[in-house]
Amino acid sequence: YQGTFFSLQNSMSESGIKYSVLQPVATKPSQVISINNYAIKINQESNKNGIISFGAIHPDFENYYEELLRISESGIKGIKIHPVYQGVNINDEKFIKILECAGDLGLITLIHAGWDVGFPGASQALPEKIFHALKSSGNFNVILAHMGGWKTWLESEKLFSKTGVYIDTAFSLGKMTPNKDALENSKWHDEDLFLLKSYEFLNLVKNYGSEKIIFGTDFPWSSQIQSVKDIISLGLSESETDNIFFNNAAKLLNL
Repeated sequence: YQGTFFSLQNSMSESGIKYSVLQPVATKPSQVISINNYAIKINQESNKNGIISFGAIHPDFENYYEELLRISESGIKGIKIHPVYQGVNINDEKFIKILECAGDLGLITLIHAGWDVGFPGASQALPEKIFHALKSSGNFNVILAHMGGWKTWLESEKLFSKTGVYIDTAFSLGKMTPNKDALENSKWHDEDLFLLKSYEFLNLVKNYGSEKIIFGTDFPWSSQIQSVKDIISLGLSESETDNIFFNNAAKLLNL
């Protein structure tokens, strides 16, 4: 899959997906303004193509309050932060201030949670650090990606299943299939390639509640159509499936 607008539109059509929400990450402070300008532009066309964008912020962006205010006033519903890609611990004071501000402005914050397949051993977004950051900031208007924390699912469940935070399903079921070169050049072992088993995923749905789980795909890193099939194959009830596929996101995004 390609990370292009055209490729996403084709994938949505093939998968029966009506809305996709882009989650841009600013890996440098200098990217923040241009990313958010593009997000605003995308959202102006969202009624035509179903593609919505969150905004971006970086922990080292100096005028974070003014930019978050601009994001909010433009109608963007939330921001994405990725402590691993951004190289700062989520419980650092820089992120806590951003979380406080986002909460005050009513912005949803989607956080990459847990380990990251591309950065073995990078600990900036582990559950304990996220919990400290949310408690310190008082902001629980949050979505934790990858079923609460990639490869840290049980730890995350203990900390967050009763807090009211949302989790998304991106890149959490089945098995990773990296190409040979990627696997040989990484520190991951074959046993690391397995993600949640169906019964483990269903336990998380039970313990968080289907009303707190949002369908996510991590496109283009994984297939939207396969992600849809994976959820359907679990045998969830109609109300649980509706919550995960649409109701929860529609409520948060006011669709």
